[in-house]
Amino acid sequence: MKKTLVFKVSPKNPDVKIIREAADIIRKGGLVAFPTETVYGLGADALNAEAVLALFKAKRRPLDNPPIVHVGRFEDVYKLVREIPAKADILMKTFWPGPLTLVFKRSSIVPNVTVAGLDTIAVRMPKHNVALALIRESGCPIAAPSANLAGRPSPTAAEHVLEDLDGRIDAVLDAGPTRIGVESTVLDMTVHPPQILRPGGTPLEALEGIVGKVELHPVAVAEKRLPVERARSPGMKHRHYAPKAKLIVVEGELSAVVKKITELVKRYREQNMKVGVLATDETANLYGADVVKSLGSRSHLDVVARNLFRLLREFDVEGVNIIIAEGVPTQGLGLAIMNRLRKASGYRIVKARI
Repeated sequence: MKKTLVFKVSPKNPDVKIIREAADIIRKGGLVAFPTETVYGLGADALNAEAVLALFKAKRRPLDNPPIVHVGRFEDVYKLVREIPAKADILMKTFWPGPLTLVFKRSSIVPNVTVAGLDTIAVRMPKHNVALALIRESGCPIAAPSANLAGRPSPTAAEHVLEDLDGRIDAVLDAGPTRIGVESTVLDMTVHPPQILRPGGTPLEALEGIVGKVELHPVAVAEKRLPVERARSPGMKHRHYAPKAKLIVVEGELSAVVKKITELVKRYREQNMKVGVLATDETANLYGADVVKSLGSRSHLDVVARNLFRLLREFDVEGVNIIIAEGVPTQGLGLAIMNRLRKASGYRIVKARI
């Protein structure tokens, strides 16, 4: 087992020597986990097929699940894609750097493994000084899915990366917790109108305000598992974000949700199960579960998003047998939060009725 180096870096002014050392690892075909504004990514040279294959192996990631390719400059996109539609150009200028991934037709220089054999490529420019410094210093686009074992909750701190990948990757750049906490929105620009394949840090409403009509892929809002033959984006096909315990999501009007969760807690505790509840500030004191954790206030979904994956991992440490989570409204970041909770639960969803 290799030794994973951990470099502490400032999120505002990363040490140039450390960035150069990490970039050297990338150039030599190694794997470096690094922070973005969304979650920590696991990076490899996107144009080095062997390095990308090693990335899939380290994560135990299915080869049909394409990673996102991260760039450090706008001009880097042109060599990776066949064309940039006018709407995509507007979106890049409006939202980059930021939590928006755009899907284009790929160019011939991109290895098949980097795009899971597809004729498309997902590209974004992260809004994080450490990420941008690493990509620019490496001198290559960086393929970077989330820096966790496949299927686990995404990492929002370096310690989450090490929980899953210590000894499996070359290095981690530790710049503290990430700001947004859920991954980027993935928007397919190869179809008309553009289609959200995965909701994320850039809300649907913000995209529609710039380019007009935007569709939601059925998988993005699914309440049950849907068949996906070829995933054009991460987060579409395989189980993601899941804690070790069984997770149930209760959705509906808040008073009905509280009543249903209270019933479920009682039922599972009678079965001698250790029960956790993923609540919000408004309701956390209403539950008599073994472990209750609050995501934050329902009126601050940015805080809820930031806390989501961290709290799912904390329930693993607490050793609960089952987690019952409150649903949140699907406006703004709520759409991304509910997408993650539903997928993490394996679509074990209970509709609470008054």
